[in-house]
Amino acid sequence: MEMTPKVRLERLLSGEGADRPACICPGGMMNMITRDLQEERDIYLPEAHSNARMMADLAKAVCDMGCFENLGVPFCMTVEAEAMGAGVTMGTRLFEPHVTEYVINDIQAYPQLSRLDPGKGRAKVVVDAIRILKEETRDLPIIGNLTGPVSTASSVMEPQIYYKQLRKKRDIAHQYMDFITDQLITFGLAQAEAGADVITIADPSGTGEILGPKYFDEFAVTYLNKLIDGLRPSGVKIIVHICGQMHSVYEEVQKVRSDALSFDAVVSIREARKKLPGRAIMGNVSTFAVEMSDRDDVERLTEGCLNAGSDIISPACGLGMGSPLENVRAILRTVQKEG
Repeated sequence: MEMTPKVRLERLLSGEGADRPACICPGGMMNMITRDLQEERDIYLPEAHSNARMMADLAKAVCDMGCFENLGVPFCMTVEAEAMGAGVTMGTRLFEPHVTEYVINDIQAYPQLSRLDPGKGRAKVVVDAIRILKEETRDLPIIGNLTGPVSTASSVMEPQIYYKQLRKKRDIAHQYMDFITDQLITFGLAQAEAGADVITIADPSGTGEILGPKYFDEFAVTYLNKLIDGLRPSGVKIIVHICGQMHSVYEEVQKVRSDALSFDAVVSIREARKKLPGRAIMGNVSTFAVEMSDRDDVERLTEGCLNAGSDIISPACGLGMGSPLENVRAILRTVQKEG
């Protein structure tokens, strides 16, 4: 079988090994649409957030311009919250969308939230963009994206209130998290049906540093696994990205039933491999360096990830939209040369 980027990523996520690590930037929280890329293709945000054709074309430009080996949509983390009623500003060419208005101010008010309908609004744009990419590409993996349960739950209500009520109103908090996760399953299954090969779940608000090990296990791990189990019947592979330090929660992270685990730049890939035996590890080239440093530094950091044993090389978080194309391309070039 020819080792195309799609086959390579599928083999790595299945634990079968490949000729070298894959090099991807999934989308979602880990957005790869920089200012330079928009200008090269004359397709711009925020318009592409709401236009499936533009979204698909920008996703393809990432590969056409020699940046990464995957197609990934959407380019933000606000689709789910907006679909459930949150107010969102669509950002600019340089700033991603973000939530501006919460829907509820108490966990027990969650029945007021709208159910996510993948046939409406920007959720439909994402699904339609995946369908276009499926029709127009063959050898590149298509990655759909979901905002994780804790991050979504703390996007439709004020985060500080949310974290306090996880502890004070635990029973209703679990009902709330069940509701949120059910909406994410609906959206993820729609992406899979449209043609996504992989779903990446990014849960930057569900960290061990914020929640502590006990509540990380009770809320982050529990509902990540409910989401993963809900997506499994579709056949997609699943990557989970968790932000923050892992020292206090490696034992809990090992319970997450994804095909790969992704970490940000503060986590040592070498340590993660020791603490998480048998797991596919993704990461974690510093996005600060990609935007603010030079090509030589990016190459050096990429080599470090390769030498540490990363199965899938990727930026550690979302690329800064001012990242020079030369620096972004340096990641893939280094993987192709050294991998």
